[in-house]
Amino acid sequence: MDQLRGCGEGRGMTLPQDPSRSAHPPIADYAFLSDCESNCLIAPSGAVEWMCLPRHDSPSVFGAILDRAAGSFRLGPYGVQVPAARRYLPGSLMLETTWKSSTGWLIVRDALLMGPWHNVSERSLTHRRTPTDYDAEHCLLRTVKCVSGAVDLSMVCEPMFGYGRREASWRYDGLGYAHAVADCPAQDHDLTLSLTTDLRLGLEGRTAQARTRMSQGDTAFVALSWSVLSPPQTWAEALERMGRTAEYWRQWINVGVFPDHPWSRYLARSALTLKGLTFAPTGALLAAATTSLPETPYGERNWDYRYSWVRDSTFALWGLYTIGLDREANDFFCFLTEMCDGDQDIQIMYGIGGERELPEQILDQLSGYEGARPVRVGNAAYLQCQHDVWGAILDSVYLHARTRDQVTESLWPFLKRQAETAAKQWREPDRGIWESRGEPQHFTSSKLMCWVAMDRGAKLARLHDEPGFADDWEAVADEIRADICANGVDDRGVFVQRYGATTLDASLLLLPLLRFLPADDPRVRATVRAIADELTEDGMVLRYRVSETDDGMHGTEGTFTICSFWLVSALVEIGELDEATALCEKLLSYASPLGLYAEEIDPPSGRHLGNFPQAFTHLAMINAITHIIRAEQAAGATTFVPAHQRL
Repeated sequence: MDQLRGCGEGRGMTLPQDPSRSAHPPIADYAFLSDCESNCLIAPSGAVEWMCLPRHDSPSVFGAILDRAAGSFRLGPYGVQVPAARRYLPGSLMLETTWKSSTGWLIVRDALLMGPWHNVSERSLTHRRTPTDYDAEHCLLRTVKCVSGAVDLSMVCEPMFGYGRREASWRYDGLGYAHAVADCPAQDHDLTLSLTTDLRLGLEGRTAQARTRMSQGDTAFVALSWSVLSPPQTWAEALERMGRTAEYWRQWINVGVFPDHPWSRYLARSALTLKGLTFAPTGALLAAATTSLPETPYGERNWDYRYSWVRDSTFALWGLYTIGLDREANDFFCFLTEMCDGDQDIQIMYGIGGERELPEQILDQLSGYEGARPVRVGNAAYLQCQHDVWGAILDSVYLHARTRDQVTESLWPFLKRQAETAAKQWREPDRGIWESRGEPQHFTSSKLMCWVAMDRGAKLARLHDEPGFADDWEAVADEIRADICANGVDDRGVFVQRYGATTLDASLLLLPLLRFLPADDPRVRATVRAIADELTEDGMVLRYRVSETDDGMHGTEGTFTICSFWLVSALVEIGELDEATALCEKLLSYASPLGLYAEEIDPPSGRHLGNFPQAFTHLAMINAITHIIRAEQAAGATTFVPAHQRL
C-alpha cells in the first residue's frame, strides 16, 4: 500500500492556509441533484462543478471541484457570483436559485429530469427497465426567468472528459443546437453531449457560451443531455419536463411515513438524499457522490466513495424501513444478496453495477480540492479482510426476514455459508470498520460484528426451522461475547478499540444499538460515557485519536458526523434523553444550508470535510432522530402522519 500514501507532485500547486480565500466553495455549499443514475454538484455561483457520466462512478465531465481547470457549466447573471437565496423545491431534488443584480432579479431552476410516474405496463419501449417505476431521461435541465427589472444572463459550458484529461470540441448540428464530442476511448465511456437551448450559442474550442439581456417576464432554458431521447426543444417543453420531474419527486416522497415532529424536515431531506445516492438499475446505494474530498484539509486522507459498502446495509435497512421506504430497502437488499451469492467470498464493497474489482489509482493531472492530494479513483480497500461483513449481511437479512416472517429456501445456503465463515474466522485479526491501512489488529468492533453474525444467524436458523444450526451458532455467539468481555474491556470497565489497548473507538457506540449487552449494563454505560467525555471535540465524536492508532496514514481528521449521531442513539439507549436531544440539536445546526452532510465536521470552524453528500451520515441521522422521537413517544408526545400532510 506504500504507493497509495504519497501525494505526488503538484502543478505549481500552493496550499491555501485561509479557507475564506480558497478558490473552491466550502464543501457544504454545494447542491446535490440526481436522477438515480447520475448526479451533479452545483456551486453557489451557479456552476456545475462535479458531474460524472453516464453513471455515478464514471469519469467526470465537470470536475472543477477537484481542479478549477477540469470543467464546469455555469448559468447565472453576468458578473454576479453570490446568489440572494437557494433552496430545494419542497419534497424534491430540484434546486431553485434566486439572483439579485443591481438592475433586476432572476430565478434559475435546475433538475436532473425524471420520467413520468407510471405503471410498469405503460413503460415506453425506448426506455430501459429499472427496479423502480420511472425512467431517467439523462438530461440536466436549467431554466431561467427574469422576475424583475433587467439582468444580463451568462451561460458558459466547458466540459472536460476523463477527469480533466481531454477537452471537448463543440460543433453545431443541422437541428440548430450544439453537440460536445470528445475523442475518448471506449473504457472512458465515450460520450456525446447535446446542448439544447433557446439562447444564441457561440462555440469556441471546448467552450459553449451565450450572453443576453433578459427583461421582466423573459424566459430561457438550457438542456444538457447524453441520451438518444429527445431533450426539450422549447420553453413550453422545458416547463412540462420540469413539472413532470417535480411530480415524480412529490409522488415518491409521499410513500414515506414521517413523524409529526419539528425535525421531520431533516428526515425528509435525508430520505431524498439517500434516494439520489441510489443506482436505479441495480438498487445499489453509494456511500457518497464524490471522490477525494479531503478528510484532512490539504491532506492525503482522500478516498473514492462512489461504491456500495456491505457494512452500510444494516444502517440503510434500519433507516429506510423506519421511514416507510420499503422499496428502496428491498432493492438494496436484493443487490447485496446478488453480489454476495455464489462461491466467492464476500467483499466489503462492490461497484454500483456489481463490479468486484475496484483498482485504486492516483490522478496526477488533478490538483485536488484546495490542493489536497492525491486525488484517487477506485478504492484499494476492496481487497481488505474486514470481519464485520458477515455480521452486517446477516443482520440485514434478519431485518428483511422479520418483515416477512420467513427465510426463503433459496437464501438459506447463502446464510449458512456466511455464519459458518464467521464462526471459523472470528479469532483472526483484520483491518476493522475504519479500513485501516496499518497492520491487522484484533479490533473489538470486528469481534462484535462476528457476534452479530452468529446471533442473527441463530435467529434466522430458528425462523427457518433449523434448530441444530441455531444451537451451534448460539454457542459460538456466547463464546465470542465471553472473549470480548475478557479481552476488549480495560481496567475501568470500558470497551476499547482493540485487544490489549486502552484506546477508545467510536464504533463501540454500536454495543447497545446491536443489543450485544443490555443498555443498563455498567460496561455499556461506562463505554458510552467515556466516548462522550474523552473522544469528542466540542461535543462531537472522533472515530479514534489518530495519535493512538496506526491507520497507515498521516495527518489529523475532523469529527465523524456518523459517530456523533451514533452517540445520540447510544445516549438515548442508556437513558440520557436530554443530553441526546441537546447533541442532536447541535448536530442538526451543522447541516449544510440545503440540509446535507459531508462525512466530517471540523469542530472549531464547523466546516464540512470529506466526501459529499455522505449516505452513512444521513442514515445515522435518521436513526438518531428516530431514537429520540420514540423515546418522546414513550411519554405520549408524538404521532405519525403521511409525508404529504407536512411537506
